[in-house]
Amino acid sequence: MTETVMTPAQMAVSDEVAISIRNMNKWYGSFHVLRDIDLTVNRGERIVICGPSGSGKSTLIRCINALEEHQKGSIEVDGTLLSSDIKNIDKIRSEVGMCFQHFNLFPHLTILENCTLAPIWVRKTPKKDAEETAMHFLEKVKIPDQADKYPGQLSGGQQQRVAIARSLCMRPRIMLFDEPTSALDPEMIKEVLDTMIELAEEGMTMLCVTHEMGFARQVANRVIFMDQGQIVEQNEPEEFFNNPQSPRTQLFLSQILGH
Repeated sequence: MTETVMTPAQMAVSDEVAISIRNMNKWYGSFHVLRDIDLTVNRGERIVICGPSGSGKSTLIRCINALEEHQKGSIEVDGTLLSSDIKNIDKIRSEVGMCFQHFNLFPHLTILENCTLAPIWVRKTPKKDAEETAMHFLEKVKIPDQADKYPGQLSGGQQQRVAIARSLCMRPRIMLFDEPTSALDPEMIKEVLDTMIELAEEGMTMLCVTHEMGFARQVANRVIFMDQGQIVEQNEPEEFFNNPQSPRTQLFLSQILGH
């Protein structure tokens, strides 16, 4: 009897809602950057958001943990409504890890110190426990031997893996990735994507803004295409890539996939 290996896209997604966005709008002055966004993300779901530059992808995920403020509609994360109440914002941020295009590591702290800083100060974790957790996640991203080095001594790919480990040290229930490979050299992209694939296989709820379409095919339950501040189309990867419905999606895929 042959054992069937499930791809991450086939793995079970919970019925429990992790993120609920309703009629969300955002403006920068008079520029309407996000228009009527409706999105429900279930626990364990992995969503890839793609679209042309300036389509609002990064702004959307930055609104989820209040790095950007939305002006209309609602965002609920893990049952907590995002409001101007700092307590709510802190609660949401403690559940949501975020990984940026630029690694945002503290250059004057070692890798281990970068990873233990937030657990010690925010979660009040004892230093010894924080260090054990940090080493666990540095092993997970396959760079435990870099713990005593400084960010400047690491390659870009290694620094991005540290940034992922640092987010995981807060034990978030949801991870947001904002173009995590776009600042990397091509040969370093794979090591970061491999780390993210491993997270996906463990059932982490993930929203990832990326142009890595191979990653989307392999990992996503759902691919969302955005253009001009709107969600134009969303579907499971097979349908999204092989049978895009909107002319805007078709054009984007022909440009990015070269056919």
